[in-house]
Amino acid sequence: MNDILVRKLDHEGREVFRYEGQTIQRGEGQVCLRAIFQFDDVGFGCVTFSRGDVFTEWFYSDRWYNVFRIEDGASGALKGWYCNITRPACIADGVVSADDLALDLFVAPDGTAELLDEDEFAALELTAADEAAALQAVAEVLEAVAAGASPFDELRPAKHA
Repeated sequence: MNDILVRKLDHEGREVFRYEGQTIQRGEGQVCLRAIFQFDDVGFGCVTFSRGDVFTEWFYSDRWYNVFRIEDGASGALKGWYCNITRPACIADGVVSADDLALDLFVAPDGTAELLDEDEFAALELTAADEAAALQAVAEVLEAVAAGASPFDELRPAKHA
């Protein structure tokens, strides 16, 4: 596996933070990598990222989102998928970056999805085209979840009585 630098950028292209991962797979217009969460705990209400959690991350140069599959670092239990709505990723040799558009979607292991940070998204000064593409990306992710398509092919739908 090769090291890859991930650069998270804000909606104006300014770097917010960076971290390293290892490339698992690379294909035309996409890269999948593995990274270990190295930061203090970050809670989102529906999920908490903890130091040592294992992230499998998919970035696409032709989609307005990326997907992070999160495993608990201690137990290996699947926490779910965190989907960032972004402009299409720039994937180069040894580095991937994407402009984060604040809107996020968390998908629990049972397929329950929660849209996050709508207020932050609404506050961004985006073009009408970027706003429409971001909202379309949310719909695309939800369609992939409903279909159990990769990378959501491990969903364990809740059983109802």
